[in-house]
Amino acid sequence: MSQSVFSAESAENMEAIEQQFAVKAVKQMDTYWNLLTAIPGSKLKLTNQDDKIYESFIKHFPEFKEPSKIAKIDEEEMKSKSGKERWRKFMKEFEDVADYNFGTMLRTDASEEYTQDGTIFAVRMQFYAVEIARNKYGLNDWVCQKK
Repeated sequence: MSQSVFSAESAENMEAIEQQFAVKAVKQMDTYWNLLTAIPGSKLKLTNQDDKIYESFIKHFPEFKEPSKIAKIDEEEMKSKSGKERWRKFMKEFEDVADYNFGTMLRTDASEEYTQDGTIFAVRMQFYAVEIARNKYGLNDWVCQKK
């Protein structure tokens, strides 16, 4: 009996699947924004592992201990070869988090809403790490206060 093996490198993009991922990413983005408008980010808990995620994030990315460094994300640095390797090492610890490697939307600037130019595609653990840190530093509290 022959078994076919799935190869991500040679797989064709399937438009219907990509659309489903996009819909899920936009839904997660909307849900998060609605939470930020209702609850100050500094009082928001995104997962039951927020503290563990934050501590590991700062261990792997000590530069983000400084709030001004996490306020704006450099997409090129995040997605560079060395950046991807750092993120891979960090995320390996959290393979037990549901959908940890699913795609989602991340604001590049904590002082702005989601915009076409200010939003990048990231994986869920990158989103959690960045937004948990921003929330701890109070960088997202302005969203709730702007109502």
